[in-house]
Amino acid sequence: MKFAIMGFGVRFFSIFAVGILAATVTHAQMGGGRQATPIQSSTDQQQTEMHMLTDVQTQAGTKLNPKEEAAYKAFYAVNSELPDKKIHLGLDFLQKYPASILTEPVEVGLINAYYAKQDWTDFYATADKALALKPDDVDVLTNVGWVIPHVYDPNDPHGDEKLDKAETYEKHAINVIATMPKPSYLNDVQFAASKTQKSVQAHNALGLVYFRREDYEKSAKEFQQSKLTGGNLDQTDLYVLGLDLQNLGRYGEASDAFNSCGQLSGDLQDRCRQNADAARKRDIATK
Repeated sequence: MKFAIMGFGVRFFSIFAVGILAATVTHAQMGGGRQATPIQSSTDQQQTEMHMLTDVQTQAGTKLNPKEEAAYKAFYAVNSELPDKKIHLGLDFLQKYPASILTEPVEVGLINAYYAKQDWTDFYATADKALALKPDDVDVLTNVGWVIPHVYDPNDPHGDEKLDKAETYEKHAINVIATMPKPSYLNDVQFAASKTQKSVQAHNALGLVYFRREDYEKSAKEFQQSKLTGGNLDQTDLYVLGLDLQNLGRYGEASDAFNSCGQLSGDLQDRCRQNADAARKRDIATK
């Protein structure tokens, strides 16, 4: 059975609720974007990418020829809701300017477009190219490492290898975040918030990676570390944390996680409330 959580945001399955969770989470993710997602809004992406143009040129100590710069700006001016157009312009740019200093930023833009289309083959292939050019790109590391466990297929013969890659990416991202320099276009407050957001994303992704492996102890620790880092768990994070704790026999804590999940609006709300009540009763029965 395939557990696909689409929408650059989210997760699922458990010893007692494989079928229910697969259907519920998939529906939640497809049903309106209520879960947190790692992809920026189209406006934020465009602002960031225009700043990158200045930074890349400054670091390279050179200026682009007018046609190359115009092609880059045209690529990033495309709204993220038009992924086919963005992909066309991105591939055209790479064909015309294969040695451009902007190749990696364009690859990153293509990653976002392939994500929007849920074209995972090109998504992963483009991410590999971007990381070959810039191995410490935190956005690529965290986003790809986050997507892998969300679209994980337990019937995929390469599934375990993909989870290993996600774990490696997120751990590397956490190390890079600790020492990364501040981009010129962010002030200190914005930079601190960005690092926190990426750290939270990395820990949440690791939580799901370990959950997929049925390593509930490690999974729970990652979600709890995410909270300590300053992040808020979304509804599905809290649901999976509740499943982790339930599978560990920590029913009181599981009930608390499910209760927090049930207080948030979304398609998992009723399921979380039911699980919270069941875990509370189990906790009382075991005392």
